[in-house]
Amino acid sequence: MTDPSVSAAGILAAARRGQPDLAKSLLARMIAEEFGFPVREVTLGADDYSLNSVNGFLTREDGVRFFFKFHHEENEESVLQEFYRGEILLDAGFPVDMPTYVSRRIGRQILLYPLRTIPKLADAARAVDHGRPLPGADGPALIEAQRKLDRSSAEIYLRTWHPITAAESAGEPIHQLFHHRLTTPGTPSDTLGGRAATFFAHDRIFAFPGLSVSGAELRHLRWVIDGVAYDRTLQSCFENALTRLEPATLVASGGVIAHGDAHNANVWFAPQDEHNAEPGGLTFFDPAFGGRNIPALLAEIKATFHNIFAHPDWLYHSSELRSIPQITLRDGTAFVTSNWSLTPLRQTFLTDKARLLWKPLLTALSERNALPGNWRETIRSGLFCCPTLVMDLCARSDTDPNSRHTPASSLTGLAIAMMCGAEPERGSGGQDVVSRFLDIIDPAVS
Repeated sequence: MTDPSVSAAGILAAARRGQPDLAKSLLARMIAEEFGFPVREVTLGADDYSLNSVNGFLTREDGVRFFFKFHHEENEESVLQEFYRGEILLDAGFPVDMPTYVSRRIGRQILLYPLRTIPKLADAARAVDHGRPLPGADGPALIEAQRKLDRSSAEIYLRTWHPITAAESAGEPIHQLFHHRLTTPGTPSDTLGGRAATFFAHDRIFAFPGLSVSGAELRHLRWVIDGVAYDRTLQSCFENALTRLEPATLVASGGVIAHGDAHNANVWFAPQDEHNAEPGGLTFFDPAFGGRNIPALLAEIKATFHNIFAHPDWLYHSSELRSIPQITLRDGTAFVTSNWSLTPLRQTFLTDKARLLWKPLLTALSERNALPGNWRETIRSGLFCCPTLVMDLCARSDTDPNSRHTPASSLTGLAIAMMCGAEPERGSGGQDVVSRFLDIIDPAVS
């Protein structure tokens, strides 16, 4: 009988409990059982981008080294049929690093890649944000590489677009990143559950700079952020997402072939030096949520949020966040001064992605009568789920000792989540960076 601890869930749990030796032992056993070779050495990755995954390096008995990565999160066994279908992306024309070894067994999905020595785009971009570019990877080089990928992705989305059925949509792993995190298996799909219910439980205490609120109070606060009043509460943003992101509802926009989780920690960047035949190129890896029938309005959500709005520092490197937001409560309203803004590199990424990818995609969907009237709320809901459900936004405390967030990063994340999920009220003081982005990509606006 297979030991249940020798699984992606068991390895991730051991790593999170601070038991690296146990995690490495379990991983070596899983590799031997799945791929039939012994492992000499395992090194767990120490980057801060692995929120629901484990990566690192391993050495085979013959000395050959590999980079490995796998995902796991609660309840995935009950909703996923198959992970990791990189060949679909490769056939469609995406630049994809194909693994040497693949296990698709539910609960034991893992990829082994040939060892690479080039950086992830996430590390190269953060270095530019901090004014210390990596060799051969300055801001203009990253911007040009991202522009090339955005143009190529838009072309592939439009070429592979097709109508999809509710069953085809429901079969796509990408929903694990959105609707499945809003629901609990075995309960009605229109009932809020999953991570949304757990992370924002009524009896939890959210500590922000200078004050704390309960989960129950937080859910029903109204928000004024940097002088802009918003038209929804946190609770209504979740309820809106539960409806808009239901897999059957998303068939209205048709389906495309997409990676679905192309955040920059899943993208290699080839620096401009004499060792690279194609300097400046970007290459996907870890296509855990890729597929043939990705709802078109979901295809680029993760890349848009995690490569742009998740920076600088507050999500992935929260202990290094320098800006301190402020909050006061009055008459059921949270008044927040975020002290947050996009860096010049992230603002350029946003402008280019709007111009080169989102606008052409939405225009083409409109011409094909496949752009739902509520497209703006659907995109907002997807963006909102990224900061609220990718990891627990409640700050670390005696009752939540494993949280990665500080009071400052927790409040910054919530403020950005509300900008994504809610519209600025008319006459409340103007727009924000998210509403301006949505205005720019509106196909009805020339």
